[in-house]
Amino acid sequence: MPNTNTKGATPAPTFGSLIGRELLDEKAAADLLQLSPGTLSVWRSTGRYSIPFVKVGRRVRYRRADLEAWLASRTRMNGATE
Repeated sequence: MPNTNTKGATPAPTFGSLIGRELLDEKAAADLLQLSPGTLSVWRSTGRYSIPFVKVGRRVRYRRADLEAWLASRTRMNGATE
């Protein structure tokens, strides 16, 4: 008979709880980057910047960790570009 004792066990996260923590909609992602959602949409559509995104059906989502990594990659120590 399987052990059904779950005392002290951590429940597995549900898909919905992961979305709330890990994936941001376009407005939340734009807020994090201090951009308008329209600018973020144009960048995504034109490929101007390679910001990773996730398609969930017709919806676009961004992982917070990807946005933070993208911001870190844009950090410059002087005025030189690229």
